[in-house]
Amino acid sequence: MAGQWTLLLAAFLLPGFLLSEAAKILTVSSSLGGSHYLLLDQVSEILQDHGHNVTMFLHIEEFLIPEFKNKNISYKVISWLPSDNHRKEFKKLFDFFDRSFRKGRGGSENILRIMEQLGIQCSDLLKRGDIMDSLKNENFDLIFIEAFDFCSFLVAEKLGKPFVAIIPTQFSTLDLGLPSPVSYVPVFRSFLTDHMDFWGRLKNLLRFFGFSMKQRQIQSIFDNTIKEHFPEGSRPVLSHLLKKAELWFVNSDFALEFARPLLPNTVYVGGLMVRPVKPVPQEFEDFIAKFGDSGFVLVALGSVVSIYQSQEVLMEMNSAFAHLSQGVIWKCNPSHWSKDAKLAANVKIRDWLPQNDLLAHPRIRLFVTHGGLNSIMEAIQHGVPMVGIHVLQEQAENLIRVEAKKFGVSLQLKQIKAETLALKMKEVIEDKRYKSAAVAASIIRCSHPLTPAQRLVGWIDHILQTEGATHLKAHGLQQPWHEQYFLDVFLFLLVVTLDTLWLCGKLLGMVARWLCGARKLKKA
Repeated sequence: MAGQWTLLLAAFLLPGFLLSEAAKILTVSSSLGGSHYLLLDQVSEILQDHGHNVTMFLHIEEFLIPEFKNKNISYKVISWLPSDNHRKEFKKLFDFFDRSFRKGRGGSENILRIMEQLGIQCSDLLKRGDIMDSLKNENFDLIFIEAFDFCSFLVAEKLGKPFVAIIPTQFSTLDLGLPSPVSYVPVFRSFLTDHMDFWGRLKNLLRFFGFSMKQRQIQSIFDNTIKEHFPEGSRPVLSHLLKKAELWFVNSDFALEFARPLLPNTVYVGGLMVRPVKPVPQEFEDFIAKFGDSGFVLVALGSVVSIYQSQEVLMEMNSAFAHLSQGVIWKCNPSHWSKDAKLAANVKIRDWLPQNDLLAHPRIRLFVTHGGLNSIMEAIQHGVPMVGIHVLQEQAENLIRVEAKKFGVSLQLKQIKAETLALKMKEVIEDKRYKSAAVAASIIRCSHPLTPAQRLVGWIDHILQTEGATHLKAHGLQQPWHEQYFLDVFLFLLVVTLDTLWLCGKLLGMVARWLCGARKLKKA
């Protein structure tokens, strides 16, 4: 059996080893920073370690990616910033966006405002002849983009190079032209699972039409940018660019995701962020030891929530943690903590935590997370049950899957009350079924014959070796929508049927008139 796996691994990775020289790869990070940047950073490191020459094109905003200044990176970075006015406007909008979600007033209008600002920033970037010419002169072999920011597709199109894309969130946030039977594939923001009753299927169908219109509305925001920077006659259509990607990588895994139809150029690589486990620093070991077999709870709510946590939320969470018999290690910037507030005796706060190493610790009992996909995949890797506190809609979608797979529960940030949160945490810690489900998910995640990094590198090398992925793309991606849904065929069959019925009616009428004429002649 071991020999079979060795042959499989060799067959999969051999094209990469056959490349005569390292490829020049440009990775384009999203303007939204945070986990988006961390994912592209990991991709860049993996490809660089594999022997390729990697350059990251990065929009640096320190309030979004504070991790950048402290990182040691092995690849090259080309950075850029929009004008000061646009940066201030974006920061103001981002602050408003976050406050709205914390108060439960998030919605499509806020997403549209963010996208409008990204469209303005994209126009700023494409005007920068110095940057665009510099990227063109590098003559990259392949571009690796993060799909959340549509400007990345326009940059790839401007450079005229083949590109692959990675989805940092759930599949359902983008229309890639994949077969998506709405009877069991939940549409984004439907908050459904793959087990739908009649009313669930009705809701999902209606949500599908709404989602399609919203996608067109969001993509149309970039129309002015496209008109401004691409000559008439060769202007790309954003929805077509999505289907132009050679490969789609998905930052998820079927340990979390519902099973659904895929095309050959769609590859799951969930777990890329999971690194080899290192010993936990001594200060954390000493703290964990105080609570013996009770163990500890890890709390990390992501970069955005950590930056914008209100005092009210902090106090409610602190009170909830005080009800636990476990120790609590909490990623929370001490500068956000009021001097008048008293930290619970069983709580330790730090502005940075070795999250992956703590999740692998044998005495961890629970992970309290914001529901970001990277964090969920790390928890699944180590079989840790979760309580999710979501802010954004994509996080809510992730946590729907966590609840459906029964290795965690969730609640909204606006619902945070000490008593509610304490009850949720105790429920997951004390009910062993959550732990069992988390371990089962870990077995699924860890039993793949290839690691996420091996799948990523293997498929990238395959694309480079075969000069594209035409052989992996379904012809349906090039068909107009009326052909994909057989509307022309149905119309033809309808016309033939109606014509046949009309002709039959005419013939019956002629026969009836002939019979009536024959009777009259007999009577005469």
